[in-house]
Amino acid sequence: MTSPADFAIEDDTLRFSGALTLARLGDLPARIEAIRTPPAKIDLSSIERMDTVGAWLIHRLARDHDVAIEGANEEEAHLLEQVAAADKPLKIRPDTRGPLTRVLEQVGNAVYVSLATLLGLVGFFGGVLVAWAQLVLHPSRWRMNAVIRQFEVVGVEALGIIGLMSFLIGIVIAQQGAIQLRQFGAEVFTINLVGRLTFRELGVLMTAIMVAGRSGSAFAAQIGTMRITEEVDAMRTIGVAPMEALIMPRVAAAVLMMPLLSVYAALVALIGGGLFCWLSLDIPPITFVTRIREVVPLTDYMQTLIKAPVFGMLIAICGCFQGMQVEGNAEAVGLRTTAAVVQAIFLVIVLDAFFAVFFAKVNWI
Repeated sequence: MTSPADFAIEDDTLRFSGALTLARLGDLPARIEAIRTPPAKIDLSSIERMDTVGAWLIHRLARDHDVAIEGANEEEAHLLEQVAAADKPLKIRPDTRGPLTRVLEQVGNAVYVSLATLLGLVGFFGGVLVAWAQLVLHPSRWRMNAVIRQFEVVGVEALGIIGLMSFLIGIVIAQQGAIQLRQFGAEVFTINLVGRLTFRELGVLMTAIMVAGRSGSAFAAQIGTMRITEEVDAMRTIGVAPMEALIMPRVAAAVLMMPLLSVYAALVALIGGGLFCWLSLDIPPITFVTRIREVVPLTDYMQTLIKAPVFGMLIAICGCFQGMQVEGNAEAVGLRTTAAVVQAIFLVIVLDAFFAVFFAKVNWI
């Protein structure tokens, strides 16, 4: 058992004894403050132990009164040096670079991060394809309970918000189109506008954006939290592949649910547009439905069915990839979740532009 910290003044020398530790200091700091005449030297040869708190007490006393320290062994001297180094004021050097240099550096860093992320996404996509092939060869390894649960999360629970959004979008398209077409006495063509836009572009695109914001963010947050709590590492330890247990059920659910949600969104948008045409333009529902069947070709419906699974896979891969990149603390979960949503929406819009060019080339217009 160490002795309590104490001191004595002999011949202008302040001699410490006992343990200069937080648990054994007691009222020593207050007694030192009460000393009227500062000593000429500090002697540490009689102390038993010293921790950072005791080192800070000695350093502050020596610093305030410009007193020399004697009798410290190698470990105590090193600790005093570390405390003294930490006590030095931090010198912040101003950034002398010009604005152009800083902007170019930021642009370069952004390009590097973007390319590194794109390369990581491509590699992750390759891992998904390998896992998919293994599950096709060994169907018994599918975790059907997890897949069905993700069907509910991605599909069933999203019906309400996607239906409301699509209904309102259908009304907005019809209202804005009718205002412009009224100038030419062609309000009846509002039906054409609503039908082709909802089936060809807005139905699948707005659904993809909603799924990215809702399910893609959930994928990143769930897997990211599992990374922080080391559940993913524990799965690997017991022989469970995270790609099969965590990633593939989410990818499968997004790929299979996106076409259904896209068609559902297009139909609900047609209902909203048809309701507006009925109430504001006096176009009866039977006329609206008949006109939709005449002006909306099968190719518009096929475009939705082709684009939707691709968008679903892209959203799921972005969410799962960012979730697997989480490291450090809970703040990283939020950052990666935001990155997953932004990347998924950006890539969906870019890919939709490529699809538009492709379908124009093959005369699916």
